[in-house]
Amino acid sequence: MVEAFLEREYHELRTQLERHSRLYYEMDAPEIEDSEYDAMQRRLSAIEEEYPELADADSPTRRVGGQANAKFSPVRHAVPMESLRDAFSKDEVQGFLQTVLNQFPDAGFVLEPKIDGLSVSLEYENGVFVRGSTRGDGTVGEDVTENLRTIADLPKKLKNAPASLEVRGEVYMPLSVFRRLTAEQTEQGETPFKNPRNAAAGSLRQKDAAITAQRGLSLFVFNVQQAAEVWWRTHSDSLEALRDMGFPVVAFYQVLSAPDEILAELEHIGEKRVKLDFDMDGAVIKLNQLEERRRFGSTAKYPKWALAFKYPPEEKETTLLDITVQVGRTGVLTPTAVLEPVLLAGTTVARATLHNQDRIADLGLCPGDRVLVRKAGEIIPEVLRVTVHAEGGSPFNMPENCPSCGAATLREEGEAALRCVNAACPAQIVRHLVHFCSRPAMALDGFGDAIIGKLVTEGIIKTPADIYKLNKDKLIELEKIADTSAENLLKSMENSKKNDVARLIFGLGIRHIGEKAAKALARHFDNLRALTSANIEQILEIDGFGKVMAQSAVDFFALKETAELLDLLETAGVNFSSLEQNDEQSVLAKQTFVLTGTLPTLSRAEATAIIEQHGGKVSSSVSKRTSFVLFGEDAGAKLTKAQKLGIPLIGEAEFLRRVNIQIDHMNG
Repeated sequence: MVEAFLEREYHELRTQLERHSRLYYEMDAPEIEDSEYDAMQRRLSAIEEEYPELADADSPTRRVGGQANAKFSPVRHAVPMESLRDAFSKDEVQGFLQTVLNQFPDAGFVLEPKIDGLSVSLEYENGVFVRGSTRGDGTVGEDVTENLRTIADLPKKLKNAPASLEVRGEVYMPLSVFRRLTAEQTEQGETPFKNPRNAAAGSLRQKDAAITAQRGLSLFVFNVQQAAEVWWRTHSDSLEALRDMGFPVVAFYQVLSAPDEILAELEHIGEKRVKLDFDMDGAVIKLNQLEERRRFGSTAKYPKWALAFKYPPEEKETTLLDITVQVGRTGVLTPTAVLEPVLLAGTTVARATLHNQDRIADLGLCPGDRVLVRKAGEIIPEVLRVTVHAEGGSPFNMPENCPSCGAATLREEGEAALRCVNAACPAQIVRHLVHFCSRPAMALDGFGDAIIGKLVTEGIIKTPADIYKLNKDKLIELEKIADTSAENLLKSMENSKKNDVARLIFGLGIRHIGEKAAKALARHFDNLRALTSANIEQILEIDGFGKVMAQSAVDFFALKETAELLDLLETAGVNFSSLEQNDEQSVLAKQTFVLTGTLPTLSRAEATAIIEQHGGKVSSSVSKRTSFVLFGEDAGAKLTKAQKLGIPLIGEAEFLRRVNIQIDHMNG
């Protein structure tokens, strides 16, 4: 008989897990950490094992994911999208391996990173993508086909595919994109996504596919669900076949057999995960032989032939020394925690964004508190909670007046952020000008925070057009600006005038218009003057644009201040035209490149930009579809695979010759 207190605990746990499951899977708005949810789930499972009469088919321990959202059409999965059994210790992994090996002594295993994203099913007919859906509850998911079509990594047409094919993959948001998106959300006064997984889920499950298109989502494929007239002997064979068809296959998987090798590789993956551009919360161990998988079978919730090993998030305790407030280019006041430096996930952390007053109040932060910190997505430092309050500490409150100009701050209805509404606020001017000069925008090298801040403080510049009025004498007048540095700044200024107009559009800082949207506007209108006279309907013709973005662009170009600024920039000689060639005429049209190793003078970002500017594409993996592998020093497995497949290899010098770029020009 179940004791009363245990029965109360059991039902309370079920209620809590059902609530948090809805928040996580259906609303993309979790309130607790994954580790807390996992602990509650394990406790519920332990009670059910001891008192099985409590459990039923609706128990959270027997369900997969969440319910399909009514705003999307339901899709019934022909093959159930099962969950995975979790393990949190090496002993549990050892037990799983031994269980499999006891039944199949010659078993091999595949180790894959467990990408923390949103699981999807992708269906193809005669090699053409026809439908995509979320996992949902494992049996019924949501039709998100149009949103998936916006993901560049997803192949719309396959090479040498079976007549009918369904694969399973994970949609994720790269950490570099997540960092940029949350910074933009904070800058705009919006509540930022909690982690990359929720950012990916929230972005994919948008009713407007145009919003999804702007979010920079990526995809890995990791399993064949079903295939017509084709079956492979092993899981690793199927992954190689998927790669050859054109899929971005799950990264750095390995085939191993000895338990000690598997445990060592788990350790190795855990060490390198902090250096990756995607969030992974574990590693998956799968039986490699497909026929033996079928014989091994599944429970009601998960396959018996696979296990997910979860890495614990690294958390450290430190002291909150202070909370500072910065003013962004749109006037949003952002509080930042100043921490006693602590080594966390491979780097020293001394600051963490607190987002807004609501977050500070929820945490109950007082300067001097001992706090627990970690990195969201292993990249963005965040304060989790207070462990010990400072004796006599006072709760921090955001200032009622802007710390830069002293003007009253305003919290608009529906927004979490405080905003300075003074258009002449020096901090906003500085942040706007720094953005204009940044590498993704006008690439005015040398014009960083310090110099821009000094120029604004001295009253020398107020708008981007003022930068182009600078001369050598004015620059030398500034402290710490040497003669050579002044010449380099002027050279950078002249070079920036030749930029593609997409850089200028992005640099203008139009709300809701990011780097990709700026490029789309430049390609569509060809000339900035055509864009300034465009109406909402004309802008909505651009693939990926919604009403909010279109209205924001129209409103910006309707401002008298914008018209005056553009006149001054045009007079200064700044290019207003698109320089992109027609894709069909471009020198690298229809060519796919894979980059590996360290190039002599180009960074990967620079090489990628050159390839895309000349009509080519960059892929992360080598396949028969790869046109060239551009390699440098310390090239690894990609180079070896290219040689095995007979893919042409080229170095940086040959690459630049093909696109008619001189190396000394790149360095200048």
